[in-house]
Amino acid sequence: MTQEEEVLIVPANWNLPFRHTAGRFASRFFRELRDNQRIYGVRCPQCRRVLLPPRPFCERCFAAIDEWVEVGSQGILEAFTICYVPFLGLPQPPVAMIMVKLDGADTSLQHILGGVDLSDPAKAKELVQIGMRVEAVWRDERRGEIGDIQHFRPVAG
Repeated sequence: MTQEEEVLIVPANWNLPFRHTAGRFASRFFRELRDNQRIYGVRCPQCRRVLLPPRPFCERCFAAIDEWVEVGSQGILEAFTICYVPFLGLPQPPVAMIMVKLDGADTSLQHILGGVDLSDPAKAKELVQIGMRVEAVWRDERRGEIGDIQHFRPVAG
C-alpha cells in the first residue's frame, strides 16, 4: 500500500457476550458484597496503603498482598463526570460516573451516583461537588457483582 492509496474505514459493532472467572481476589470481594453487604480492600505489607478494589499485589511497590481490610460504606467523592448521552451497560442518562475514596481506603472505586437530579446541567454542577460525602446504597437482591452496590448517594447532612 502506498501513501496515496485511500485507507478505508469499515464500521462494525461487536457484541461479544462472555463469562470469565473473577479470580481469587475479585471473587472474595464480590462474595462480601453479596453475602454480608461489606466492602473489603487489601493492605499492602510494605507501603501500608489499603487498595480498593482488592488486587493480589501493590502496583506501587509490587509487594504480594494477603491482608484483607474492611472499609467503610461512606467516603469522599474524588472525581466525576456526568453523561447526557447513552452508553451501553450504563443506566439511561443523565448518569454521573464517580470515583469515590471510601473511609479506610487509600485508592478510589469507580461507580455511579444516584439520588441527585442531574437533568439540569447547571443545577447538577451545584449538587455534585468534589469532596462531598457519599454512601453506598445496596441492591435488595444481590448477585455477587459490583452492581450489588446499586449506586452511591450524597450523605444527608
